[in-house]
Amino acid sequence: MIAGNILIVDDEAKLRSLLKRIISYEGYVVYEAPDLKMAGKVLAAEEIDVVVCDVKLPDGSGLDMTRTIKSCHPAVEILLLTAHAQIADGVEAMRSGAFDYISKGADNDKLLPLIARAMEKSLLQRKVGKLQEQVAHAYSWEQIIGQSSVLQRTLALARKVTAADTTVLLLGETGTGKELFARAIHAGSMRASQPFMALNCSALSKDLLESELFGHKAGAFTGAMKDKRGLIEEAGGGTLFLDEIGEMPVALQAKLLRVLETRQFYKVGSTSPTDADVRIISATNRHLQSEVEEGKFREDLFYRLNVFTIEIPPLRERKKDIPTLAAHFVKMFAAKMNKSRPVMNREFVQLLERQPWKGNIRELRNVIERAVILTDGPELGTESLPLEFRQDAPVGLPMSAFDLASVEKLHIQRVLNYTKGNKVETAKLLNIGLTTVYRKMEEYGLG
Repeated sequence: MIAGNILIVDDEAKLRSLLKRIISYEGYVVYEAPDLKMAGKVLAAEEIDVVVCDVKLPDGSGLDMTRTIKSCHPAVEILLLTAHAQIADGVEAMRSGAFDYISKGADNDKLLPLIARAMEKSLLQRKVGKLQEQVAHAYSWEQIIGQSSVLQRTLALARKVTAADTTVLLLGETGTGKELFARAIHAGSMRASQPFMALNCSALSKDLLESELFGHKAGAFTGAMKDKRGLIEEAGGGTLFLDEIGEMPVALQAKLLRVLETRQFYKVGSTSPTDADVRIISATNRHLQSEVEEGKFREDLFYRLNVFTIEIPPLRERKKDIPTLAAHFVKMFAAKMNKSRPVMNREFVQLLERQPWKGNIRELRNVIERAVILTDGPELGTESLPLEFRQDAPVGLPMSAFDLASVEKLHIQRVLNYTKGNKVETAKLLNIGLTTVYRKMEEYGLG
């Protein structure tokens, strides 16, 4: 049995009392209302999951109430009761959005099982709704962190294209957050309720990429045992994000161009076109204009993709955002590892700000994750940063920070602490052999 809140709406006080007693025995919280007016007040004040409502009420119809509830509270399920059930009324009840329609008295044995099923559906819808809200928040503009002027100008530009159902080309180095921008654009668009699909064009061979993108018919090639939907079809009504578009083979570029021009495509092995209702957002770290001039990228496709271009700045051009981003990652990884959140000391932040960050935000994220793993105390210091970060550090740092053996010993000890002494797990994290772990432990006197 799934607990939840139920509202009984009926003008017969004795029947309401009887139903409340029966339903309460099942562990539900039960509310009562004699008419539609009072029912509206209860719905406004309480989170009701299931409504059990008479069809005929002093101030209106249960059918009208069903339409009103479903328009305002779509997750609420309604069971309609009537003294004289008729097929036409049942059909109208279901059209209005009721979960089911039963007669009083004769179907009393069906009521509790129906309530249980309606409750399960209502709670599932609420759960899905909350998950959708969480996903929307996770990929909203608020999740793109930073106050630097260069980032804010980029965000302003991206927000402008969100509502326009046009292709977008994101330019930027690896690790700058191109997919995060693509997801935020999708989340704020009219297609937000539909799928967001992502594909890295550099990760697959030409044949696999074609099948993944366009799908295939059974028997199209060896191993194609059944029809397969491609990502263009899977993203129907939504957005398809094509990362590293510059890596797409020229032969496939022509097929992608057809999608953009005709809104149709052919599956591998098919002679019939399939309609494509999808918004294309592409991204690359290459200079596509140069690729066009060298004949490596189709000029006509470039202009189709390049309707609205957004250049995402590298981390080195937004140094002001590094402390904020680092603090965000510290909080995230501390929570993930169930550790108290350590505070970054001044030297730690200064070293972060001095780095070139060739891997951009992705590299910063990885460095912070490593630092949180290695740190047991309340403070993040420079000793938890990679050795190469500290080789050019100012003179103020202790000499042990520059001694390779000292750094190696400290690193192994912290990983051992993190794994609670598990040598096998320690070897995996350090990416060295188990015998090496034992040898190093003996060499440094680690317990």
